[in-house]
Amino acid sequence: MASVTFERVVKKYNEETTILKGIDLTVRDGEFLVLVGPSGCGKSTLLRTLAGLETISDGTIKIGDKTVNNLAPKDRDIAMVFQSYALYPHMTVRENMAFALKMKKTGKDEIEKRVNEAAKMLDITHLLDRLPKQMSGGQRQRVAMGRAIVRNPKVFLFDEPLSNLDASLRTQMRVELKKLHERLKTTIIYVTHDQVEAMTLADRIVVLNQGVIQQVGTPAELFDTPQNVFVASFIGSPSMNLLELNAKKDGNQMILNGENINVKAGAENDFNQEKIILGIRPQDFVFDEKEPEITGKVEIVEALGRMSLIHVSVSENVKITVEAEFEKARGFDTGDTVKLSLKHEKLHFFDFQTKTRLSNKIGSL
Repeated sequence: MASVTFERVVKKYNEETTILKGIDLTVRDGEFLVLVGPSGCGKSTLLRTLAGLETISDGTIKIGDKTVNNLAPKDRDIAMVFQSYALYPHMTVRENMAFALKMKKTGKDEIEKRVNEAAKMLDITHLLDRLPKQMSGGQRQRVAMGRAIVRNPKVFLFDEPLSNLDASLRTQMRVELKKLHERLKTTIIYVTHDQVEAMTLADRIVVLNQGVIQQVGTPAELFDTPQNVFVASFIGSPSMNLLELNAKKDGNQMILNGENINVKAGAENDFNQEKIILGIRPQDFVFDEKEPEITGKVEIVEALGRMSLIHVSVSENVKITVEAEFEKARGFDTGDTVKLSLKHEKLHFFDFQTKTRLSNKIGSL
C-alpha cells in the first residue's frame, strides 16, 4: 500500500489548452478516493498522469515517498481498470489474469496461487476456462478487476469501470467494489461522472471542474456543507435548488425575497449584501397553506416509488424541485398551486458574486 501526492500538477496540451491547473492533493494510504466532475473537467487526465500514460507539464507526483514523474508506467507499481474491459479475446479468463505476471517472469506456482485467490474473491472461479465472448458485461468487468488484483500493486486506478453496465448491475458492482476494498485495504483512486456512485463508494471525494479542485471531503461533508455553488449543484440527486434573491435587514431579521418568494431569516444572517444565492435541497421543503414562503405552479410530478419529485414553476425564470412522500404528491396535478415553507436549519447561503459559501446560523422566525 502507499499514499499518493500531487504537488502543483499542471497538464497543458498547448498554450491555449490547460487541462490541469495546479493540482495539490494527497491520497491517504489505504484510502478509497473518488474523483468526480463533469465531462472534460480533468479527472481522467489526472488519473492517467499518475499511471504514467500522460506526462505532466509541471509539478510533482509521488507514490509513497518516491517521485514518479520520469518513471515508465510499468515501473510505478500501479494497476489500472478502464471503462472498456480490454481483455485479450483469444485468451481464457485464467490466461488474461495471468498475462501480466508471466511478463514479469513470476513463477508458475505463484501465478496459479494469485489467480485462484483473485478468482475466489471475485466469484469467477467457474469462469476461468471461458473466453471473454462467452461472458456477460459484469463478468468481464470482474475479470478486468481480477487481472489488476493479481499484480498486488501499491495503488489501484479505476477509470469509470461501471459505465458500460446496466443500472442494476452497476448497483451490484458498487457493492462488490466496496467489499473488495475492505478486503484488500489498498489505496484506490476511482474516476466517475456519476455522483451517486461517488457518494456510495468513497472515503473522500474530490470535486473537479475545469481542471481545478473545487472541494475535497467526505460524502457527508460535501452534501451538508458545499463550499461553492458548483459543488452544491453537483452533489446530491436531485440537485440542490439555487435561488438568486434580494436581501435586506428589517429590524431583528433578514428578508430574502424574489417573485413569489419571501423568506424571513434570523438577524445573525446579515451578510451585508443586497443579493445572495439561497440553496435548498428538494427534501427540505414543507407544504404550508397558512404562511408559505414560496408559491408556485406544478409543472410535472415524477412518481419514484415511495417518493415523488414535484417540479414547480415559481416564476418565468425560477424553477424548483420538491421531494415529497408519494401520498402527499398524489394530490397534485399539472397547473395546481403549491405553497411551501423551508426547513430553516437546512438552508445554504452563497455569495452572489463569488459563488462561495457564506457561514450561516439560521434562526427560524
